[in-house]
Amino acid sequence: EVQLVESGGGLVQTGGSLRLSCAPYGFTFDDFAIAWFRQAPGKEREGVSYFSDGVTDYAESVKGRFTINTDAAKNAVNLQMNNLKPEDTAVYYCAAIFRTWFRARSWSEPGQYDYWGQGTQVTVSS
Repeated sequence: EVQLVESGGGLVQTGGSLRLSCAPYGFTFDDFAIAWFRQAPGKEREGVSYFSDGVTDYAESVKGRFTINTDAAKNAVNLQMNNLKPEDTAVYYCAAIFRTWFRARSWSEPGQYDYWGQGTQVTVSS
Protein backbone atom coordinates (compact mmCIF):
# COMPACT_ATOMS: atom_id res chain seq x y z
CA GLU A 1 0.00 0.00 0.00
CA VAL A 2 1.33 3.41 -0.97
CA GLN A 3 1.21 6.12 1.67
CA LEU A 4 2.65 9.58 2.17
CA VAL A 5 3.15 10.79 5.72
CA GLU A 6 3.88 14.45 6.47
CA SER A 7 5.40 15.78 9.65
CA GLY A 8 6.95 18.97 10.99
CA GLY A 9 4.07 21.41 11.07
CA GLY A 10 3.38 23.68 14.01
CA LEU A 11 3.00 27.22 15.30
CA VAL A 12 5.71 29.77 14.63
CA GLN A 13 6.04 33.55 14.78
CA THR A 14 6.48 35.75 11.73
CA GLY A 15 10.03 35.45 10.47
CA GLY A 16 10.50 32.01 11.96
CA SER A 17 11.33 28.71 10.27
CA LEU A 18 9.86 25.23 10.01
CA ARG A 19 10.90 22.12 8.15
CA LEU A 20 8.25 19.79 6.80
CA SER A 21 9.04 16.22 5.90
CA CYS A 22 7.23 13.88 3.52
CA ALA A 23 8.00 10.19 3.93
CA PRO A 24 6.69 7.80 1.28
CA TYR A 25 5.78 4.27 2.37
CA GLY A 26 5.47 1.51 -0.14
CA PHE A 27 7.79 3.19 -2.66
CA THR A 28 10.94 5.26 -2.91
CA PHE A 29 10.77 8.79 -4.19
CA ASP A 30 13.43 8.12 -6.86
CA ASP A 31 10.78 7.05 -9.37
CA PHE A 32 8.28 9.71 -8.41
CA ALA A 33 7.73 13.42 -8.65
CA ILE A 34 6.95 14.82 -5.21
CA ALA A 35 5.18 18.13 -4.68
CA TRP A 36 4.11 20.22 -1.74
CA PHE A 37 0.72 21.94 -1.76
CA ARG A 38 -1.06 24.07 0.78
CA GLN A 39 -4.64 25.02 1.44
CA ALA A 40 -5.79 27.87 3.61
CA PRO A 41 -9.39 28.11 4.88
CA GLY A 42 -11.72 29.21 2.13
CA LYS A 43 -9.04 29.02 -0.54
CA GLU A 44 -8.13 26.58 -3.27
CA ARG A 45 -5.25 24.17 -2.88
CA GLU A 46 -2.13 25.74 -4.37
CA GLY A 47 1.20 24.31 -5.42
CA VAL A 48 4.18 25.38 -3.31
CA SER A 49 7.10 23.42 -4.74
CA TYR A 50 8.07 20.21 -6.46
CA PHE A 51 11.07 17.89 -6.81
CA SER A 52 11.56 15.43 -9.64
CA ASP A 53 14.82 13.78 -10.69
CA GLY A 54 16.85 16.70 -9.36
CA VAL A 55 14.64 19.40 -10.85
CA THR A 56 12.75 21.79 -8.61
CA ASP A 57 10.40 24.73 -8.94
CA TYR A 58 8.57 27.03 -6.56
CA ALA A 59 5.53 29.21 -6.42
CA GLU A 60 6.44 32.88 -6.80
CA SER A 61 5.11 33.62 -3.33
CA VAL A 62 7.71 31.36 -1.68
CA LYS A 63 10.76 31.75 -3.92
CA GLY A 64 13.82 32.72 -1.91
CA ARG A 65 12.20 31.60 1.34
CA PHE A 66 11.38 27.91 0.85
CA THR A 67 13.72 25.12 -0.25
CA ILE A 68 12.75 21.60 -1.26
CA ASN A 69 15.33 18.84 -0.92
CA THR A 70 15.67 15.15 -0.34
CA ASP A 71 17.00 13.04 2.49
CA ALA A 72 18.04 9.79 0.83
CA ALA A 73 18.90 8.11 4.13
CA LYS A 74 15.36 8.66 5.37
CA ASN A 75 13.71 8.32 1.96
CA ALA A 76 12.06 11.67 2.60
CA VAL A 77 11.43 14.92 0.78
CA ASN A 78 11.73 17.99 2.96
CA LEU A 79 10.42 21.52 2.64
CA GLN A 80 12.54 24.02 4.54
CA MET A 81 10.49 27.15 5.15
CA ASN A 82 12.28 30.29 6.29
CA ASN A 83 11.12 33.85 6.93
CA LEU A 84 7.56 32.65 7.37
CA LYS A 85 4.69 35.09 7.00
CA PRO A 86 1.10 34.97 8.29
CA GLU A 87 -0.09 34.35 4.72
CA ASP A 88 1.83 31.06 4.77
CA THR A 89 -0.67 29.72 7.30
CA ALA A 90 -2.34 26.66 5.79
CA VAL A 91 -2.54 22.91 5.86
CA TYR A 92 0.41 21.59 3.89
CA TYR A 93 0.16 18.40 1.87
CA CYS A 94 2.70 16.37 -0.02
CA ALA A 95 1.66 14.62 -3.21
CA ALA A 96 3.27 12.13 -5.56
CA ILE A 97 2.95 10.84 -9.09
CA PHE A 98 5.02 8.24 -10.92
CA ARG A 99 7.61 10.26 -12.82
CA THR A 100 6.69 8.72 -16.18
CA TRP A 101 3.31 10.45 -15.99
CA PHE A 102 4.51 13.71 -14.52
CA ARG A 103 3.91 16.90 -16.49
CA ALA A 104 6.35 19.45 -15.14
CA ARG A 105 4.68 22.41 -16.87
CA SER A 106 1.56 21.80 -14.81
CA TRP A 107 3.28 20.75 -11.61
CA SER A 108 1.03 22.99 -9.54
CA GLU A 109 -2.20 21.34 -10.68
CA PRO A 110 -3.42 19.07 -7.87
CA GLY A 111 -5.36 16.83 -10.26
CA GLN A 112 -2.30 15.18 -11.77
CA TYR A 113 -1.10 13.62 -8.53
CA ASP A 114 -2.12 10.11 -7.58
CA TYR A 115 -1.07 9.98 -3.93
CA TRP A 116 -1.64 12.44 -1.11
CA GLY A 117 -0.65 12.71 2.51
CA GLN A 118 -3.03 13.58 5.31
CA GLY A 119 -1.69 17.11 5.71
CA THR A 120 0.11 18.99 8.45
CA GLN A 121 -0.97 22.35 9.88
CA VAL A 122 1.37 25.34 9.68
CA THR A 123 0.32 28.45 11.58
CA VAL A 124 2.31 31.68 11.47
CA SER A 125 1.36 34.27 14.06
CA SER A 126 1.83 37.98 13.45
